[in-house]
Amino acid sequence: MTTVLLVLHLLVTLALIGVVLLQRSEGGGLGIGSSQGMGSFMTGRGTANLLTRSTAVLATAFFVLALALALLNRGNSGRSGSILDTPPSAVSPAAPAPAAPPPPAVPVN
Repeated sequence: MTTVLLVLHLLVTLALIGVVLLQRSEGGGLGIGSSQGMGSFMTGRGTANLLTRSTAVLATAFFVLALALALLNRGNSGRSGSILDTPPSAVSPAAPAPAAPPPPAVPVN
């Protein structure tokens, strides 16, 4: 169930990014020149309304999916409390290697 919701969340996220990038900052819609270049599919105002509504729907779906994933996974961590409450592990530090004996002295003639 979590995997399905996660994949759906990813698809909604990508669609939301695409819809936001299509919008013009002036509110003209589709950001790709004028609406006449699209063969008069929709007026500029109609395109802006469509993108605004689809942004709102996708944003709502994004938040609902994020809350659903958070609620489904809230008890799956297996730990309770803070990470600072756990005692340090009982691993002893490595003992230093014994020092090697010095090489024998060679007499100098």
